[in-house]
Amino acid sequence: MSDLPHADLYAQHRAALLDALDGDAALLFSPPHPLRNGDAEYRYRQDSDILYLTGWRDPECVVLLRPGAEQPFVMFVQAKDPEREVWTGRRAGPEGAIERYGADTAYEIGDLDEHLPELLQGYRTLHYRFAVDAQRDARVARAVAKARRACRRNGLDVPDAFIDPARVLHELRLHKTAGEVEILRRAATITARAFDQAMGRTAPGVFEYELESHIEHTFRREGGWGPGYTTIVGGGVNATILHYITNDAPLNAGDLVCIDAGCEVDGYTADVTRTWPVDGRFTPAQRELYQAILDVQLGCIEQCRAGGRFLDVHEFAVRGLTVAMVRLGLLDGEPDDEACIDQHIEDETYKRYYMHGTSHWLGLDVHDAGVYNRDGESRPLQAGMVLTVEPGLYIPADDPDAPERFRGVGIRIEDDVLVTDGDPDVLTAAIPKTVEALEAATGRRLGRPAAR
Repeated sequence: MSDLPHADLYAQHRAALLDALDGDAALLFSPPHPLRNGDAEYRYRQDSDILYLTGWRDPECVVLLRPGAEQPFVMFVQAKDPEREVWTGRRAGPEGAIERYGADTAYEIGDLDEHLPELLQGYRTLHYRFAVDAQRDARVARAVAKARRACRRNGLDVPDAFIDPARVLHELRLHKTAGEVEILRRAATITARAFDQAMGRTAPGVFEYELESHIEHTFRREGGWGPGYTTIVGGGVNATILHYITNDAPLNAGDLVCIDAGCEVDGYTADVTRTWPVDGRFTPAQRELYQAILDVQLGCIEQCRAGGRFLDVHEFAVRGLTVAMVRLGLLDGEPDDEACIDQHIEDETYKRYYMHGTSHWLGLDVHDAGVYNRDGESRPLQAGMVLTVEPGLYIPADDPDAPERFRGVGIRIEDDVLVTDGDPDVLTAAIPKTVEALEAATGRRLGRPAAR
């Protein structure tokens, strides 16, 4: 019996892919283990497709799935090597791939060239992604050529058509199973605790990296793998930089701090952004801008319903934020003038302060697998899809056309939403985001009561 966490989930994923392949074979390679600098390596992160199908976390892994074969699930993995294991950790080896990970058969990775040609025989189409690694492509081409020579004698088919596995596999990954949703809920729960720690430790003079450290410490302390992407902590004008990751500036009284962070649990990541006042109180201008974005964000979440379109969420955000920008004096015109709003949207003048999309899929990757359009149309939302909702406004400090009270302010509000057959399920709803809740959460260290 396997003691692999979520072993049943991975088996379910493999069974779904084997069925969806409709008689074709699929071949997946793990990415190389990159160096950080010198001879120091980054912590290894397995390819998300291989994680989805196997849970295997180590490098030098190849997965072959062959529908209809006596042994449909084949793995090539690192050999057991006591000398190397002293340096880099224990290896499951081929035996562990079978006993713990459920492979029908497994070989040492060094034997790939020997066994792959025979294993490919009998299949006309191979789902394999070319043009990622030239050496890997050449290796697959050699295996196919060798299989072709053998098939002249035995009469079996050999792959002569190749399809990117994403066409089938990523379609499966887009629709989350109940097991995947539970892991995402766990990631959201840990992320909520991390944001609670950061909010409670925010004060003037605290550095951005201190909040980053509290967040990532919580991720690990609570059993997560760590951050699912590089944590963003932008205080003051740094919040107007969308992917600011320097995180080395002090937080100043009167400013806001914008944090974008998500815990990764068993490969699945949350993705949350909150913006709050450094000294526990929004200024009137900050409150006005924040509430405008929050109102739009809440309306966007309501668009996350089965039967709607993925693009509906962004279009709602663009219109709502454009109206708010006109009302607040960031764009010219009257907020009740529909023609004016339409013109700003058509001319894309709103992108001066809102330049990114509102949503992306979420799962094993922070920008998860799955296409956003089909046959030239925006994709319909279906139960089981998980997406982010993250409108924001970013006003440069040196923008002479913006009202002075808004200059240098960046605000983004982001939640993770599960589409259901009923109301949208906000997985990250436990994290404060109303003005009152944020002031209460961030005023604790300062000993201030909540605002009226």
